[in-house]
Amino acid sequence: MRHLVKFSLSALSAMFCMTALHAQTGEQNAKQPIDEVCEFLQQCGVYFIATADGDQPRVRPFGTSVIYENRLYIQTGKRKRVAKQLMANPKIEICAYDQSKGRWLRIEATAVPDERIEAKQFILDKYPSLKSMYSATDNNTFVLYLKNVTATFSSFTDEPKVVKF
Repeated sequence: MRHLVKFSLSALSAMFCMTALHAQTGEQNAKQPIDEVCEFLQQCGVYFIATADGDQPRVRPFGTSVIYENRLYIQTGKRKRVAKQLMANPKIEICAYDQSKGRWLRIEATAVPDERIEAKQFILDKYPSLKSMYSATDNNTFVLYLKNVTATFSSFTDEPKVVKF
C-alpha cells in the first residue's frame, strides 16, 4: 500500500509538471524536453544533486521539481550548506534512478536563484508538506531554476538520449 501511495503522489506530481507548462504556454500535445525531465524526476521521487564545496564534491537527496514559467525549478533552504555552495558555484549535476524501468537521468545545469515571492509560493503550493518548514516570505526559502540544461537519459539496454533546454 505504501508503494501504491508513493506512485500515486509521484504521478500527480508529474502531472503538475505538464499542467504548469501547458497552462503558461498554451501547448496541448507535444511533450517538450523539460516535460520529460520533470516527469522523470517526479516519478523517481528522490534525486541526488551534486555541488562543489571548494574542491570537495557534495551530494545530497532532493525531492522538489516543478515547471514554472517554462523553467525547471528546485527548492531548498537558504540556511543549508547546499545553498551556500550553490551561491558560490551555481554549476550542478543531478542524478535520478528509476528502478522500475532500469533507467537513470543525469543533468548538467546552472542553478539560478529566483527571489520572487510568486515563484516560491508556486513551489510551496505544489509541495504543501514544505509549508511546515518554509513560507514564501520567510527569507529562508530558496528556489532556483535550471538553465543551460543538458539531460541524458540512460539505461543498460538503450542508447543514451540527450535533451537540452
